[in-house]
Amino acid sequence: MMNQQIENNFKYHKADEAKGAQHDKVRSACKELAYVLDDLLPNSREKSLAMTKLEEVMMWANAGIARN
Repeated sequence: MMNQQIENNFKYHKADEAKGAQHDKVRSACKELAYVLDDLLPNSREKSLAMTKLEEVMMWANAGIARN
């Protein structure tokens, strides 16, 4: 089981048209939230961490689309 998961997680997942649209929707939603956070939060370590975690959300959400 783990071998199948490793193979899947470390291979290239070409996006078809439907998945490409899903990736775009995730990126758009995350970008919108990034602008909201940028406006609301003062420049700080916490803001930097929030932005980093938002990038992680986008990455993992898109990985979830691509891998499954």
